[in-house]
Amino acid sequence: MRRIECSPRAGWQQKVEEAGLLWHSAEQPYWNESAFYEFTAPEIELLESATNELAQMSLVAAQHIVDTKSYSNLGIPESAIPLIDDSWTAEPPSLYGRFDLAYDGTHPPKLLEYNADTPTSLLEAAVVQWYWLEDVFPAADQFNSIHERLIARWGDLAPCLPSRRIDFCSMDDLEDGMTVTYLMDTARQAGLVSSVFPIAEIGWDGERFLGPGRAIPGGGLQVISMGMDGA
Repeated sequence: MRRIECSPRAGWQQKVEEAGLLWHSAEQPYWNESAFYEFTAPEIELLESATNELAQMSLVAAQHIVDTKSYSNLGIPESAIPLIDDSWTAEPPSLYGRFDLAYDGTHPPKLLEYNADTPTSLLEAAVVQWYWLEDVFPAADQFNSIHERLIARWGDLAPCLPSRRIDFCSMDDLEDGMTVTYLMDTARQAGLVSSVFPIAEIGWDGERFLGPGRAIPGGGLQVISMGMDGA
């Protein structure tokens, strides 16, 4: 693995905004084109293998918590336990998560965090860096099929969604809103009916959640949320 310095593209702010990345600068640039990382094929294979193994280990760890009822060790309140047990038993389908790894190209990768609740950095990894690569190194390639796999995954999930509909909502936050808007686009590319709106517009009629100003076909609202605890 090599870190290689390079010059940012002229007008990079407009370029990333055209790709959907509206939240790219704060006190310092969030999106930084002054350097990139180059990996060898064996390094990529190592990271892929480690990620797959960590995903399986996470499931085993969660099963252990459920089997041993060790919720208090994680600070989980009693009121949440029945919901966790029911969800684990029902095995609802999942869409994606994000592993944050520490890797120096020499030592084995180490897990820093598994964000499977409200994982951001999706648009950057799936789309924005691809356009950067096309502009800067058009003859190069990257080990990244996030966009295509998201669309394929929506196809797998379609039978689980009443009326093939999925709605997205988020806090009134540019970063989270950017993520759910991209997810909505991938869902539509997979042939699903989809919308996105602020989470404050979700209503409750005493029996089910409802979208803004309308009843959702299929018996309620099928929602993926960002920027809150739970998805």
